[in-house]
Order: sequence, then structure tokens, then C-alpha cells
Amino acid sequence: MNTAADAPTDPLATSSSVLLSDAQRSAVARLTEALGADHVVTGRAELLDHGHDTGVDDSPALALALVLPTSTEEVAAVMAIANDLVIPVVPQGTRTGVVGGADAVPGAILLDLTLMNRILRIDVDDQLVTVQPGVITGDLAAAVREQGLFYPVDPGSVHISSIGGNIVTNAGGMRCVKYGVTGDSVRSLTVVLADGTVVRTGHDSVKGVAGLDLTSLIVGSEGTLGIVTQATLALRPLPGEAAGAAALFPTLEDALAAAAETASNARRPSALEMLDQRTIQAINHFNPNAKLPDDVAAMLIVESDEIGRATEDVAEYQRIFESHHAVRIDLARNAAEVDALLEIRRQLHPALYAEFGTLLTEDIAVPRGRLLKLLRVIEQAAAETGAPVATGGHVGDGNLHPIVGYVAGDADSLARAHRAYEQILTRTIELGGTITGEHGVGTLKRSALGTEFSSELLALQIRVKAAFDPRGILNPGKKL
Repeated sequence: MNTAADAPTDPLATSSSVLLSDAQRSAVARLTEALGADHVVTGRAELLDHGHDTGVDDSPALALALVLPTSTEEVAAVMAIANDLVIPVVPQGTRTGVVGGADAVPGAILLDLTLMNRILRIDVDDQLVTVQPGVITGDLAAAVREQGLFYPVDPGSVHISSIGGNIVTNAGGMRCVKYGVTGDSVRSLTVVLADGTVVRTGHDSVKGVAGLDLTSLIVGSEGTLGIVTQATLALRPLPGEAAGAAALFPTLEDALAAAAETASNARRPSALEMLDQRTIQAINHFNPNAKLPDDVAAMLIVESDEIGRATEDVAEYQRIFESHHAVRIDLARNAAEVDALLEIRRQLHPALYAEFGTLLTEDIAVPRGRLLKLLRVIEQAAAETGAPVATGGHVGDGNLHPIVGYVAGDADSLARAHRAYEQILTRTIELGGTITGEHGVGTLKRSALGTEFSSELLALQIRVKAAFDPRGILNPGKKL
């Protein structure tokens, strides 16, 4: 993509721009007047490049314009124009999502928030941080750590995903088992509504129950209710020096029994992850230095960051793993060694991209006691459809990521992948689970909503959406 600084002075004066109607040209002119020419892009290549996230979209829709605001006021101006002209708006961050939540719709305004990337305030006394939505999650964690504070949310995309995207998907990650998901850290939000009205929801205080909890409603709404332009997040004291372990198991039954006992132990881990055999094999191919045995059924990775007792906690986890027939246990005695273990888990996606080529990423969740049944469902879907499936995930909280591979451009391969994907979603719901634990619905999972929810509940949610967005311009075709 061209950056805003590289954009032509007149966004309509290049032969690579989209051919626009008079009404569309008028809309772009109004956007340019509001933001300046350097922050409105209409080049076809840039629009197509920004027309999708990392999920499946071989043919992205062509938007009207890409706009790059730098303030809440500019976002409000964009929304007022869009609402007046009934132009759909697709909010975007770093587009690391995997379900099409940031995908363009025809003729839309792509509202790129990545230039709104400042950490506005760190309040050490009240353990709060106020940020704009374009701040990278890992950069936020590093900045508050310098002040002796801790932001615990740790999605796999921590080094490339933005806080705004984390908020509107209610992103989780490896440390959810102890610290919860993004929403558990959100205190207040500044939100631009569909008509350009700016509101602030929530409270900086720990407690606050005046009025309806609109903050929780915005969290996880995938840009369908409003545009988050500022967030105040709760921080924590820095945890202790981490210790951890990786254990390899001969059967899934052994691995999940060990995980269940570890998760319910009084010595609660700060991370508890699993990789299945196919994922282990892919990581070995991707990273020969991993040197993991290919013939085991599963791997568990556990971390404790409890102050003053992490090593003791890991000794207890080791005892549990041994009692469930672990064939190998590697101990990590300090933070650097723990991070090396967790890096193996973080390689799940890149390794499977290298192994399979193109991916459909699931994000299903069930009560922990049903994880073994869920893994058998995944195996059955792979066997019945012939689609390759590898699984990793957060066994500490019952959230798995089966990843279905297919060959790009091969219609039969894609069809088999979708059959496996949909079969897994349906069976997850039958097990009392949900189609998404932390990635969101986007476009990819909308068809399964009618299976998870009653028609009455879906209708209620649609009415809530209409109250926030009467003209239906905010990220249409997503979430609901």
C-alpha cells in the first residue's frame, strides 16, 4: 500500500483511481475537504490491497476510498459524511483478523485507524493507560512495563495487532487462563457513532454501574455499533519471574487429563497451551531447531508467573504431567526460556501457512471437560472431508484453533475445507460450545449464527444494531 504521505495531492487525479459516478466523486471531495488530500486514497491497487484481512477473500470487493484519520474529530467527520450519503464504512486496524471482519464491501469507505497510534497517558497510581486504537498491542505492553506495570492480554498476533482490533473482537491469547480477555481490561471507551456523534462509555473507576453497560456491548462488536477512537485500560503490577515446562504425551487422552488437572490446580498457571501431532510436525518442518518428536499425540506448554513461587508451581505441573504418562518434559527456569517455549506455540500459524498453503482458521470453545470430544469431532471432520486439519489452542480455557488447509485456486480443495470447517462449527455447538471464542464472527461464520442462537435472540441483536446504526452503514454484512 502507498502510505498517506505517498498519496497524490488530488485523490481523483490519477489514472489508477477507481472510475466514480458524480455522487461518488462528490463524496470523495467531501472526505478530502475533511481530512486533506494526503489522507484520502482512491487508487485501485491500494483499495484492493486494503480490501481484506488475513482470512479467506480471493476477490476483495472494491471500496470507494481509503481514509486515514488522525483524531476522534476526523473520524466523526467521516462518519457524518457517510451517514448523510448512506455510504457503508468498514473500520480497519492492522487487518490481522482471520474471519473477514475488515473485508471491504462494494463502494465502502475503508476507515483505517492505524495513524491513531499514540499512547496518551500512563497513570501509575491508578494503574490505567489511555490509548488510541492504532497502538500495537506489544508496544503497549512494553511501554507500561517500563513504568513497572503489566498489560496481560497476549494474542498470537501481539506484535502486529492493534488495540482497537483487540477491543472490537474481544481478543484473548495465551494468558487468558489467568488474566482474562481484552474486555476484562477495558474501563472506558470513546466511541464515534454512525451519525458522527461522539460518546464516552464506562468509567475510569474500578466500580461503576450507573446506566447500561454500553462499554461491554461495544467490546466484541466488530465495528458494527460504533468506531472506538480511544480506550482506557486497566493495568496490573508486574508479575514474577516466569518459569514453565513443555510436556509431550503419547495420547490425546493423557494430554487432556493432564491439562484438566493443571487448570484446576490451586497453583493456577498463567498459560496452558496445546499442540496436536500434525501441528508439531508442521512446526518441525518450519523450524528445524524445534526438534520435537513427530510421533507423540500432543504437546502441552505451561507457564507460571506467580511472584516468589513460579518454580514451585512448575514442579507441581511436572508431577501432574508425569502422572499422566508424559514421555518427555522440558523445563524452562527463567523468562527467556519460557518465552522460547511460548514462541513454539506462536509458530502455529506461520508453520501451518508453510505446510498447507492457505488456511481457514477456527476459533471454537467448549467447557474444558468436553475438549476430548471436540478433538475427536475435529479428527472426524478431517477424515470425512479429506481436508487437512491441525489443531492448537488454549486448553486452559477450552478454546481451540483447528486450522483447515486448502490449495488456493483449487475449487474442490476449497469446498472440502469449507465442509470440514462447517462440520466442526456445527458439532461444537452441539457440544454446548460457541463458534468463536476470541476471533469474532466476521463474514466467515455468519451462516452458523442461526445454529448457535434462536431466531428470537438474533432478532433482538439486530434491533440493538439498528438502535446504534439506523441506516445500516457500520461494517455491514459482519457479525450479525
